[in-house]
Amino acid sequence: MAALLGILLAGLLIAVPYVLRLVHSFLWVPHRLERRLRRQGIRGPPRRLLSGNAADYRDLLAAAQSAPLASFHHAVVARVAPHYREWPARYGRPFVFWFGPRPRLVVSDPEVVKTVLTDSTGTFGKAGPGGGNPLARQLFGEGLVGLTGEKWARHRHVIAPAFNMERVKGWIPEITTITSSMLDEWKDQDGTRPEFEIDVHKEFHTLIADVISCVAFGSSYEEGKQVFQLQEEQLKLVLLALRTVYIPGFRFVPTKKNRTRQLLNQEIRNCLHKLIEINGRKCEDSNNLLGLMLSASKTDSEFKMGFEEIIDECKTFYFAGKETTANLLTWATLLLALHQEWQSKARDEVLQVCGKYEHPNAENLSNLKIVNMVLKETLRLYPPAVFLNRMVNRDVKLAKLDIPAGTQLQLPIIDIHHDVNIWGTNADEFDPSRFAEGKSYHLGAYLPFGIGPTICVGQNLAMVEAKVALAMILQRFTFVVSPSYVHAPMLVVTLQPQYGAQVLLHKI
Repeated sequence: MAALLGILLAGLLIAVPYVLRLVHSFLWVPHRLERRLRRQGIRGPPRRLLSGNAADYRDLLAAAQSAPLASFHHAVVARVAPHYREWPARYGRPFVFWFGPRPRLVVSDPEVVKTVLTDSTGTFGKAGPGGGNPLARQLFGEGLVGLTGEKWARHRHVIAPAFNMERVKGWIPEITTITSSMLDEWKDQDGTRPEFEIDVHKEFHTLIADVISCVAFGSSYEEGKQVFQLQEEQLKLVLLALRTVYIPGFRFVPTKKNRTRQLLNQEIRNCLHKLIEINGRKCEDSNNLLGLMLSASKTDSEFKMGFEEIIDECKTFYFAGKETTANLLTWATLLLALHQEWQSKARDEVLQVCGKYEHPNAENLSNLKIVNMVLKETLRLYPPAVFLNRMVNRDVKLAKLDIPAGTQLQLPIIDIHHDVNIWGTNADEFDPSRFAEGKSYHLGAYLPFGIGPTICVGQNLAMVEAKVALAMILQRFTFVVSPSYVHAPMLVVTLQPQYGAQVLLHKI
């Protein structure tokens, strides 16, 4: 009996601190933060005690995405991120909503956005892609996208040189070769038929996966195919985690989904380990991403990277590098297919700068001004990332706001990009002339790749890949939106078409 009482007492002593931490995190801290925000007139939907507004958010999203848009127009915020339309209309701006015990303060003032993202004092920390949910972070591992602090700075120092513009320009021949191979397949697949349908969303994902594999890791799409397929499976589980309030310790519970998560994660790491072993030797003397990381693994400096860290960065760039550029190309092609006048202008420019048969190169790529304008306007209307999160690490004054430490700021990129007060009454219309040379915009009003110290390290590669591929498509084909295309943009980590992107191509 005494032994049983001893066990119960020991269990109680272990459980009490844990319960107290939960009470502090889920009850006291949210109550204190909510009172402070309410005193400033910052309101939002009523929160549930433990889950916050997670269920409200899911209901809004389900209702918005229950049917595609009636026509191909670009007023897409209400479908992609309906809380940026519904809740400000009810509660004003800025507004707050809760995901579990954490407030998400949505701030869309460009000046505030600029202040937050260009801060170098450490007041606003990266919240990471999983928002603190370790189950959602598995897709990126501990790569650059999810890192913070000293570890982020160390990885950034090693990785950034791989994507400077001069090095990226040196990869253009490989990019044009891979793109040309894809276009040859397009041209041959339907024999003598002058017009045929392609799902460009699917095609561009394979294209960019091949480019990323080649220029960053010295391999090919076929070698990395299993990694991409496993990440697609992992993505489905990550999306579930992103829309669910995480209970501390739940990832260790052996549920079916958790076991699948662990298995997928280990399979991806094993595949990457093999790829690095296969390609590492030939990359050691190169200046691609894998080569730079392998060099850093052998140094004794403060920037040394371990093998597991290299695997994490490979995970990040295999997924993030592919998704961002593939979706940019998808939306740009659809927009030009819909807006024929801009397609003609872009094609005329490409033919004038590159001719009909010469590939774009490092010397003439910068002369594709209209193509560049098209891509920038595409990123405005359909940015890859719909929002950015930043954690407030200490009490701070932002404009008229007094924001307490522990608040998560949400910067709604897609809402800012469609704001009529910034872009005019035609904010929801496709107008690449907004980005003509000489025209400027507020730094905090246009941020498809972020701004400031944490700006996307791969943006140079993404823009060059997209510009080269789009120019080469314009050289060979005219295209229109297929009657089978259904306009239903949705957020799946990045912004993409829900049912594919079918266009009809006509050989020139």
